[in-house]
Amino acid sequence: MAHVGALPRIHRYITTHDNQGKAVFSHKFDEESKMKAHEDGIAFALSFATKGSPVDMDDDADLRVYEGYTKDPPGLVISGGTVLRHVDIPPQTACTMHRTVSLDYGAVIEGEVELLLDSGESRTMKRGDVAIQRGTMHQWINHSSADWARMLFVLQESKPLRVAGEALGEELAGMAGVRSST
Repeated sequence: MAHVGALPRIHRYITTHDNQGKAVFSHKFDEESKMKAHEDGIAFALSFATKGSPVDMDDDADLRVYEGYTKDPPGLVISGGTVLRHVDIPPQTACTMHRTVSLDYGAVIEGEVELLLDSGESRTMKRGDVAIQRGTMHQWINHSSADWARMLFVLQESKPLRVAGEALGEELAGMAGVRSST
């Protein structure tokens, strides 16, 4: 399952300000957001990340925070921050059923993906569809026999979720290439 060339390269453009206060594009990072494939074939790109709320952008402080995460990648979620991540899912591949302690916006930008919940309910998501993932156990599945799928996620840490009196924590079940956010 080769990933190189399966989907278009991702270009992200980060803006900043010059010495006169004019908006310019930052040259601190390559404009291509690089995908990294894991042993299950699913590839991730950490396209941006922040720490703190509100985000401190004075003197490009947020760019320095992101630079640190490019050298030492975070878990799926950043405590007190946000994560912008692209995820490529190979044909006939499913990620592990998992839960994060976060509010996630997941948009399909290429292909088709099934969102399966631990209750057995599911939805087939097509390009342009968005899931608002609220701390539930879920799995992403690409059923296509030939086509890759790409999703764009924005994750924001949430307060620990309590359902029926029980605290629900992060559950990654050994998800390939992903470390705990805690």
